[in-house]
Amino acid sequence: MTRTRRAAAQRIALAMAETPKRPAVKVELIATVALALCTVVAVTAVSIGIARAEVVALGRVADAASLATGLLVALLLVVMGGLTAVLAGNPEGQA
Repeated sequence: MTRTRRAAAQRIALAMAETPKRPAVKVELIATVALALCTVVAVTAVSIGIARAEVVALGRVADAASLATGLLVALLLVVMGGLTAVLAGNPEGQA
């Protein structure tokens, strides 16, 4: 078989080959939607909790406690984001 015929046969085989199916696409979509919904519920619950705490602490100095809580949550999110970025840089676990 000549080189041209081999190349043509390979092109035909590639054109006729099926693309690999991804059965996990539906599961990934469901997980993403569930995560988004859980995030909305958590933000709503935290907002309601903060609003109630501020009503209870009207006569006290609640600004420092709110600031400390906000800074703690922000620090936690920054650390989680940094860890995710470091691990996502090398997804196969190879050095």
